Amino acid sequence: MIQPEKIIIADDHPLFRQALLSTLKSKLDQTQWLEAQTIAELEQQLKDHSDSDLLLLDLNIPGAHGFNTLIHVRNHFPQIPVVVVSAYEDHSTINKAMGYGAAGFVPKSTPIDDIFAAIMAVLSGEIWLPTSFQSAQENDDNIDIAERVASLTQQQYRILMMFAQGLLNKQIAYDLNVSEATIKAHATAIFRKLDVRNRTQAVIVIAKLDLTETGFTQN
Repeated sequence: MIQPEKIIIADDHPLFRQALLSTLKSKLDQTQWLEAQTIAELEQQLKDHSDSDLLLLDLNIPGAHGFNTLIHVRNHFPQIPVVVVSAYEDHSTINKAMGYGAAGFVPKSTPIDDIFAAIMAVLSGEIWLPTSFQSAQENDDNIDIAERVASLTQQQYRILMMFAQGLLNKQIAYDLNVSEATIKAHATAIFRKLDVRNRTQAVIVIAKLDLTETGFTQN
């Protein structure tokens, strides 16, 4: 069995992450495992290890806003397949995750051996879904929103997520070490790409991709 060189696991639940890694490391002992507990840490891992073979992504890690992280990763790091590992396993959530580019969806209730099988299947170029899943037609409006979000640059996406957190332009400029005028310029570009007029409308648009649609809550 040819082992992958690098796999990123983005999950903020230490007990689940440790249990998963203890088993997977024994099966893939030549693989480098890179961990991220927040969106910021995930962005850094992706930047430093863009040659990773796979990303195991919990959609609900701190800093995430629904499916936006998945969409962002698939747009800016299309070479890295993403397996969503989630505590939620309703058909709507699974269908949306696959519609937004995931290569697999693994409920956290899945036995570890089956998670390993899912990883190997995706690494072999296959799609992996729970046996109980039945595909439903994706909502065209959400796909259109996803495409608009995917068109954002990494910096624009980062600023949009800060808008969603309610940060002011001045605060964002300070955090990103740029001028307030630069943030305003990015905001104008974001609004144009999302086809909205202001930050309130922008946040409403991305909220349509939020996990709260299917019962999720933010950490």
